[in-house]
Amino acid sequence: MCAAVLDLAEESERYRRELVAYCYRMLGSGAEAEDAAQEALVRAWRGGEGFEGRSSLRSWLYRIATNVCIDMQRAPQRRALPMDLSGPRSLGPEADIGVPLEQTAWIEPIHDSRVVPESADPAQRAVLRESVRLALVTALQRLPARQRAVLVLRDVLDWSAAEVAELLDTTVASVNSALARARSTMAGGTEPAGTRQLSDGDRSLLDRYVAAFEAYDVAALVALLHEDATFTMPPYLFWMRGRADIQQWWSGPGTVCRNSRLLLTRANGGPAVAVYHPAGDKRWEPFAIHVLDVREGRIGGICHFLETGLFPAFELPAEITA
Repeated sequence: MCAAVLDLAEESERYRRELVAYCYRMLGSGAEAEDAAQEALVRAWRGGEGFEGRSSLRSWLYRIATNVCIDMQRAPQRRALPMDLSGPRSLGPEADIGVPLEQTAWIEPIHDSRVVPESADPAQRAVLRESVRLALVTALQRLPARQRAVLVLRDVLDWSAAEVAELLDTTVASVNSALARARSTMAGGTEPAGTRQLSDGDRSLLDRYVAAFEAYDVAALVALLHEDATFTMPPYLFWMRGRADIQQWWSGPGTVCRNSRLLLTRANGGPAVAVYHPAGDKRWEPFAIHVLDVREGRIGGICHFLETGLFPAFELPAEITA
């Protein structure tokens, strides 16, 4: 490999984190986003000698990443969250929550460190965190892939219509038309934004959530919720809305979480906690990651991702010991 290609590969690597963020908005899966960004970089390195500099390196990498994401989304199944697939349910007498769906059915969380550079200024970090929140990424999956790319490039990354047209090998008029259709589909389709930059009061709320959950104090947990809070548990389709139903869950099947230990983390631009269940011998093993929607001083939603395979990607320990 010639020196020029090696230099190109090294320079391309600087764009990895923003490519992961872009692919995550396109695909709705942290693992797939990492794979897509890696594939885009590999294709760029292999085709480095063909890069003639007619566009910027960044534009060239985004063109490759877009094609990779579109290729990966040929399947008709789009990723979603439980509330996108069914209505809320109350807890029945036998607590039947159904059978788990395939992992590929669900939007997956992503750790902030994968998509939000610490080097960014506070205003930029706030924008990036907002652009990867679960409700927004879920809504993006409703769009056809090319409309999704146009919306993200224009409204999130602030590319011009001419730049997007060049990237997608289309016209400015087509880009503007796709953007209008995408905005129309998205209008009213996302939930109210949670708090991205946590205040001291919000941090106190998180501390109280951790303390109440570890003590398994259901009354204290319910007191932290909005009246219309939502409660989801991918990979199960079952979900609930409202403090009364959530309290009933925590007082019934949820008691499996007694004596858990929690670690604070961040996901999708907001607060999250990793839940570890007791495994005997003063050990606790990974169980779930709770992504919390914190707004107006209370918790508006808890999304329990019952997927222990997420723990390594969040750089969480394989177990907790006393």
